[in-house]
Amino acid sequence: MIFITAKFRVKPESAEDWPAIAAGFTAATRAEPGCLWYDWSRSLDDPNEYVLVEAFADDDAAVAHVTSDHFKDAQRDLPPHLVETPRIVNFKVPQDDWSELGELAVK
Repeated sequence: MIFITAKFRVKPESAEDWPAIAAGFTAATRAEPGCLWYDWSRSLDDPNEYVLVEAFADDDAAVAHVTSDHFKDAQRDLPPHLVETPRIVNFKVPQDDWSELGELAVK
């Protein structure tokens, strides 16, 4: 799978509304056949930072995502709400779901 984590520094005046601002793009991405997950979280340390954790089944799914109409719309609609270009970590990993964190196993 393609595993991606990205950090979005949102303008303070857009921070409370970010989930709504990104809602259409989020829903469209989650509906893509190759999207395994697409989840937003808000930083506990910086209320203007949102963290996106997303995964796609394979290269074809990732290409379909970045060439979709809703991705093009997001390229136009989201940057005006950002302080800077989002930072990203992007890797291929040899699995297709989350693994358990054995060190904190719940018995």
